[in-house]
Amino acid sequence: MQSPANNTVATLSNVHHKTMEVQGVSVFYREAGSPDAPDILLLHGFGASSHMFRHLMTQLSDRYHVIAPDLPGFGQTTVLPGTAFNYNFDTLAAVIEAFTVAKGMDRYAMYVFDYGAPVGWRLAVNNPAKITAVISQNGNAYEEGLSDGWAEARTAWADASPANRDALRKYNSPEMIQWQYTHGVQDTSLLAPEGYLLAAAAVDRIGVDVQVDLLVDYRNNIKQYPQVHAFFRRYQPPTLAIWGKNDPYFLPPGAEAFKRDNPPAEVRFLDTGHFALETHGDEIAAAMLEFLDRNVDNQAYPSR
Repeated sequence: MQSPANNTVATLSNVHHKTMEVQGVSVFYREAGSPDAPDILLLHGFGASSHMFRHLMTQLSDRYHVIAPDLPGFGQTTVLPGTAFNYNFDTLAAVIEAFTVAKGMDRYAMYVFDYGAPVGWRLAVNNPAKITAVISQNGNAYEEGLSDGWAEARTAWADASPANRDALRKYNSPEMIQWQYTHGVQDTSLLAPEGYLLAAAAVDRIGVDVQVDLLVDYRNNIKQYPQVHAFFRRYQPPTLAIWGKNDPYFLPPGAEAFKRDNPPAEVRFLDTGHFALETHGDEIAAAMLEFLDRNVDNQAYPSR
């Protein structure tokens, strides 16, 4: 089979690993596909990095230009020495927004997962005309999507005392990160251990306090929900909510809620946990391709 763009399938299937300095941050990112194809921005969440998209990118790259950065505080992205940096979601979003500008991403679909969702929602609220479509994989935007698993975080949101902050540190232990990968998964032998091992190594390298700061700041994501809902109501972007239904933190009602503000939104559930891409990557890729091919203008780069 051949790609009509340049008759070279192999180069489109390769994922490139790069860095770019943005606002005093060395942003590590993965990139695949022809720059002439429509852009997709992949935003990972807690307990992960762009590594979670390693297979998805090759599955999408024959049709789309796919870019997946590591958020500050995760993976291989590094805050450069001498840079004053506050680990909160406003700052993460500012870095990623500047990154998209530097990459020339004038219009793009975005895949948001976990912490990637509040980052992506800020991009959408600030620049709604840039967003061609939204794929939310366990990326919450509604309070009914938050489970009782947020109880200790809510306590810290109300009072970020040293004791309440310390109570959140355990969520960053290697054992707890692994549990978040395995919980709700029917066949855990499908899970490659690299995902949770790399995430735990990043926490150890970058520091637990960074993660506690972000977890405490998550309260501001909920305060932003009305702006997110207004974005969906006004602009009605093509939206696919594809959800691991056994997620211990983000419940299925959070996926269904997208239809309240954006009635054409499509909602699908998978019988797996929070890290659905690790166990149901083929299903998610197929659903994304079918959804994007219907909703994103890719005539400049037609199907092989």
